[in-house]
Amino acid sequence: MTDWRVRVLDCVDEQVNAMVAHLSELIRVPSLGGSAAENSAQAEMARTFHAEGLDTDHWQIPLDDLATEPGFPGMEVTRNEAWGLVGRSPGAGGGPTLMLNGHIDVVPAGDPATWADGDAFSGRVDATHVHGRGACDMKAGLVAALWAVKALRRSGAPLRGDVLVASVQAEEDGGMGTYATLGRGWRADACVIPEPTGLDLVPANAGSLTFRLRVPGRATHASRRTTGVSAIEKFWPVFASLSELETRRNADAHPLFARWDIGYPLSIGVVRAGDWASTVPDLLVAEGRLGVGLGESMGDARAALEQAVAEACDADPWLRSHPVAVEWWGGQFASGQLVESSDLLDRVRAAHLIVTGQQEPPDVWGGPYGSDLRLLTGLGGIPTLQYGPGDVTVAHALDESVPIAQVITCARTLAALAVDYCGIG
Repeated sequence: MTDWRVRVLDCVDEQVNAMVAHLSELIRVPSLGGSAAENSAQAEMARTFHAEGLDTDHWQIPLDDLATEPGFPGMEVTRNEAWGLVGRSPGAGGGPTLMLNGHIDVVPAGDPATWADGDAFSGRVDATHVHGRGACDMKAGLVAALWAVKALRRSGAPLRGDVLVASVQAEEDGGMGTYATLGRGWRADACVIPEPTGLDLVPANAGSLTFRLRVPGRATHASRRTTGVSAIEKFWPVFASLSELETRRNADAHPLFARWDIGYPLSIGVVRAGDWASTVPDLLVAEGRLGVGLGESMGDARAALEQAVAEACDADPWLRSHPVAVEWWGGQFASGQLVESSDLLDRVRAAHLIVTGQQEPPDVWGGPYGSDLRLLTGLGGIPTLQYGPGDVTVAHALDESVPIAQVITCARTLAALAVDYCGIG
């Protein structure tokens, strides 16, 4: 290891307690997508960037204008206000720029009483973990990125290239924050998203498209149900057709997704029907998400689902004359992949092995979920991969937490990567 890398890593280690305290504090802000706290958390991050001496760009996102653009990735919650944020640690010049991109928004936590702490946003720290909604997905990664940059600056490492930290909103419901950041003109030569990967390397994501089905029925009194048509019963053949579609679409999933039993999941997450117990329901509304195959266009994915619904309708006399309506709404995530010509994966792997002293390299796999990776690689043309602390199966789950040891390793790896990638002047 070079002297500068050693000094930078020493600076990370000296700040561990403060980094964990910052993560705990950030978790205590319930930055649900679309809430006032989402903006408050972003504003607090902006103050932290400024206090650290980063060149800070904190701007109000023109939501109405963005929403009319052809490439707008959609949103699933209402936002009257949202903010972009990028902090820049300038290099001396002549080196490539590295971006570290993380999101500040979190998903709903459900009933707080069901959490072990009785508080989904406790930010509790024990000997091994930090607890609370957003701990894993992905405030730990965002904090690790920021504190890696702090270590780079406090060590005095004379980097040639710039290091950017982008804190984005609305990742969970479409990616509007990263979309706005790219629209603002921010670019880099490479980007790492410290999403929860268990410190494995994730160079590709499947996509996901949010859809809504409207299944018609015919209302009547429940005592004469055979004179009506239950929209619930008519949903059954549609659901079966979608299940068969999922099986077909996963028969030849990309090898990067071999670790998953289903690489491109198709899931129904919301079903609503009926308004009175004694009335046969005349409408069922189902909402779900369709996995998009790696390299598959969103148009082809939509067409596949629409065809499966149409086939179910054709096979049923009622649905043949009263077809199910398919709507595409909310987050629309294309798939994305690190370009093969990039050496970023090799560089992150090397940095990880150096700081951990391990001989066995981290695994490489594709994420069966959408993320901002596809915007950075596609719209931004930035070679991007994911590497971060936490287990993705804990994300969005009850009693979410993140291992402190992984947060520390992530910060050290990102700091070492910056020394290697941006270069020493």
